[in-house]
Amino acid sequence: MSNDNKGNKDSKDISNLVVDREKTIVRTSIIGIIANVFLAAFKAAVGIISNSIAVTLDAVNNLSDALSSVITIIGAKLGAKKPDKKHPLGYGRIEYLSSMIVAAIVLYAGITSLVESVKKIIHPEAADYGMVSLIIIAVAIIVKLLLGAYVKKQGEKVNSGALVASGKDASFDAILSASVLASAIVFLVWGISLEAYVGVIISIVIIKAGIEMMIETLNDIIGQRGDAETAKEVRALITEEPEVRGAYDLTLFNYGPDKHYGSVHMELPDTMTVDEVDVLTRKLQFKVYRETGVILTGIGVYSYNTSNEEAIEIRQNIQKTILANEWAMQMHGFYADTVNKTIRFDVVLSFDIDSKEALGIMQEQVKNLYPEYEIMILPDVDVTD
Repeated sequence: MSNDNKGNKDSKDISNLVVDREKTIVRTSIIGIIANVFLAAFKAAVGIISNSIAVTLDAVNNLSDALSSVITIIGAKLGAKKPDKKHPLGYGRIEYLSSMIVAAIVLYAGITSLVESVKKIIHPEAADYGMVSLIIIAVAIIVKLLLGAYVKKQGEKVNSGALVASGKDASFDAILSASVLASAIVFLVWGISLEAYVGVIISIVIIKAGIEMMIETLNDIIGQRGDAETAKEVRALITEEPEVRGAYDLTLFNYGPDKHYGSVHMELPDTMTVDEVDVLTRKLQFKVYRETGVILTGIGVYSYNTSNEEAIEIRQNIQKTILANEWAMQMHGFYADTVNKTIRFDVVLSFDIDSKEALGIMQEQVKNLYPEYEIMILPDVDVTD
């Protein structure tokens, strides 16, 4: 198979994965909507008949879950739109906005539920549970447990934060419904009404879940540290090429679930020609994309001394001195020109020191070792493991 045919096949496979992902999200969300609407209807009826605030709030929570699923579908549809001139990197980050809206709905439902529960504590009303009510609540618990496990599994399968959040929320709902059932049994057996207090507990758990969902989505929008496993895999694919001595400065950019771009520097011998470097970088871009889905938009090159023994000794001395500083995590991209008396290299700094302060210290340390050389040190940010 020619490289062109292979490239076209891979492009089709990626397109099919995108379509399948969208279909999975929509199908799972529709199942969630149907289940939550039915549960909300039954619980609302039970809550009204039995005059139970806890059951009624549980029904409201199911309605909010159904609404969350609707928003998840809208987010998936919009996020799957093809790139255009205005948004050349696609619309994938819309899914993060839909996840934020879902979190806001959950948070609002929790706060509203808390207010109503506190009102019931101040002005208590006796509940009246029947056997049918208890059976409906018990069935709802089972349905929610199964639904939560299914939705979360599908979310992890297609890397959908909104689905994973909905799955976790459904599992929480099952636990909360179990507490409602327990309070109903306590009331029937001992005549002690705990449902308003259970409502407060339900509300607090919902609020906590909403806040956690919002923080997680905010982290995605702001930009988090690159995934350690992906970074490790990309570096391994690059360094398995015999010409590459090391891969450094890997930066991963997230433009939505499963939409990753990246840049990296690789260290190559100073004997390679530009043509050889061009062939190698194109090969690596294709290989990394095929194996990880990461599109390397830029591959920089460091050269290293291969035959100059003096330069090799200089590198060893400087590396030993630099890495003796606890905030210097890695040194790479080193090259010493012993004829023109220049030394250049990069150092990855921890977040424990200001880069200007670190540069001043390192410049002085290297200058003391080799005063006759011109020193150029570039600080790198510790962005991936």
